[in-house]
Amino acid sequence: MHTESPIKRRPSKRIYVGNVPIGDGAPIAVQSMTNTRTTDVDATVAQIKALEKVGADIVRVSVPTMDAAEAFKLIKAQTSIPLVADIHFDYRIALKVAEYGVDCLRINPGNIGREERIRAVVDAARDKNIPIRIGVNGGSLERDLQEKYGEPTPDALVESAMRHVDILDRLNFDQFKVSVKASDVFLAVESYRKLAQQIDQPLHLGITEAGGARAGAVKSAVGLGMLLAEGIGDTLRVSLAADPVEEIKVGFDILKSLRIRSRGVNFIACPSCSRQEFDVIGTVNALEQRLEDITTPMDVSVIGCVVNGPGEAEVSHLGLAGGNKRSAYYLDGKRQKERFDNENLVDALEAKIRAKAAMMDEKNRIDVSQIEKEGEA
Repeated sequence: MHTESPIKRRPSKRIYVGNVPIGDGAPIAVQSMTNTRTTDVDATVAQIKALEKVGADIVRVSVPTMDAAEAFKLIKAQTSIPLVADIHFDYRIALKVAEYGVDCLRINPGNIGREERIRAVVDAARDKNIPIRIGVNGGSLERDLQEKYGEPTPDALVESAMRHVDILDRLNFDQFKVSVKASDVFLAVESYRKLAQQIDQPLHLGITEAGGARAGAVKSAVGLGMLLAEGIGDTLRVSLAADPVEEIKVGFDILKSLRIRSRGVNFIACPSCSRQEFDVIGTVNALEQRLEDITTPMDVSVIGCVVNGPGEAEVSHLGLAGGNKRSAYYLDGKRQKERFDNENLVDALEAKIRAKAAMMDEKNRIDVSQIEKEGEA
């Protein structure tokens, strides 16, 4: 019900990670990284599928050894979501996972040795249509840049990134994206701003090592939100010391709050006060848990009183305005004759939300079918 985002995206080149478009106005892809041992194939596959279930577009897997590369082959065969292999230093691992069908290589060209090794990896990527992510991190800058700048600075991170970019440019390879992550919000934000002015490649956003579930989500929302609001960013990862599934949820919540990309139910809920006529917090928490499987974008307002309830309900797909013992129900901004018993709100709302999602999905299928028919005519 709310209007489209007013944000104007930074123009960038289009690349593909598997079948997922990155850059040039494509939906901002949300990704995470497995934290299982890659050699534990069953555990890693299970985690990848859990991430896919909550909406992940891409999953990154660490491949530090040749044993892990062999495990990656088995993992790739059991999953369908695009996989990025995270590789450091050993170019032979990159060549091996390229052979096994990796969808993207996260590797810094300048860190894998002599020119012929870099060329071998780039040639393999070009031959198999595999993009590369250049990943610069404030915690692992090259020693000479640490000495030159004294500490990680935006100029240091961008100079490091441009070294790797220059290598790929020299090898006439343009299928890459770049990240300049840091754990400090201002350092990361300014680094991305500077880099965005120097290249037209897609940018992978992240506040690295952001912290635990709560603090890390807040830090990521602040840092990534600043950049996204400026139109900077084509794919993102929220880095949390928590279950990777939470990274995907927070990533989508950030995009949803900026009206960039919606997935699932957007709950508009009051913080609750003495005016509330029902347990708002308990109702919303229960609905969030029950409705995690809903992917249809929709706004649902759950307000505990009649002061703000009607106003929010009128701009939501479904709305609830708390009343004494029974609450008013709104559908597509219009108040309905039906009212809900405050003792049975969760069950009643869940049923209405699921019915509305099914209707919206069906309408979308009809619209898509009609567009396809018109295109064939």
